[in-house]
Amino acid sequence: MSESVLADVEPQRRRFLVSCLGALGVVYGDIGTSPLYALRECFAGGHHLAVTRANVLGVLSLVFWALTLIVSTKYLAYVLRADNRGEGGVLALMALAMNRPGIHKAKTPIVIALGLFGAALLYGDGMITPAISVLSAVEGLELVTPRATSWVVPGTILILIGLFAAQRAGTERVGAIFGPIMFLWFGILALLGLRGIALHPPVLAALSPHHALAFFRHNGATGFLVLGSVFLVVTGGEALYADMGHFGAGPIRRTWLVFVWPALMLNYLGQGALILTTPSALANPFFRAAPSWALVPLVILATAATVIASQAMISGAFSLTRQAVMLGFWPCV
Repeated sequence: MSESVLADVEPQRRRFLVSCLGALGVVYGDIGTSPLYALRECFAGGHHLAVTRANVLGVLSLVFWALTLIVSTKYLAYVLRADNRGEGGVLALMALAMNRPGIHKAKTPIVIALGLFGAALLYGDGMITPAISVLSAVEGLELVTPRATSWVVPGTILILIGLFAAQRAGTERVGAIFGPIMFLWFGILALLGLRGIALHPPVLAALSPHHALAFFRHNGATGFLVLGSVFLVVTGGEALYADMGHFGAGPIRRTWLVFVWPALMLNYLGQGALILTTPSALANPFFRAAPSWALVPLVILATAATVIASQAMISGAFSLTRQAVMLGFWPCV
């Protein structure tokens, strides 16, 4: 290989890695902070699910297969192939469906209605996700000192105001700042997960789908309702497609498969192992998985990660709005 070819390859590789780091900071922030609350909600919500070995392994199995089927298979392997001039998102999918050869004109209003309905759902997700994510992280201060309780809501509001004020810098610059922080965050997720798994290695059996099937068989309608809480682990998965125009499909796929997916599953399994060995940790299994000396730094990092998590939905909503303007469904902004 000649020196000129090598010189061209190196910048391309550097740009690819920069795109991966940017995707880590923008695209995966939302789904990356689900470990803060998802597993807790499956048991501590209104489902009254008993903390038994069968139930814990069943929920963890549902988490694994939800991430596998919805994110890895549906979004990465299939949906990311449907880009409209490099753009993704539900409106891009709608535009592709409308322009498909052979589609009957009578079906066009139905396609438009479905596309706009999907866009409305994404906007709704963008309204609640920042508040829930940041609030869940700031609540970790209550474990440090109960006197921090009165500061949780005001602190969350101030953080969100600052996040939206920073949007004027643009997605590329924001991603460059947030990427290294999220790299550290996912690394910590993996380490905490390994620490928990070491307490109870048999928790790895949850990767078998028969535990998920047994969970539904034993819990009936309650098991189906718990599935609504399990779905929290994939919230933010739609950002992979919505933010495709910012970074491209390649960096998004590679970052998920190599780094994000393994870190998330290790953390969920670690939390499950902790719950099996110490049922009282169910009140906040994410923070209880850390040693006491690391609690304050972890709360700070979790707060930073949840602020960044909101960026995925903000960037996705920006792309959605831009496409809506281009398609004539939204006035120029």
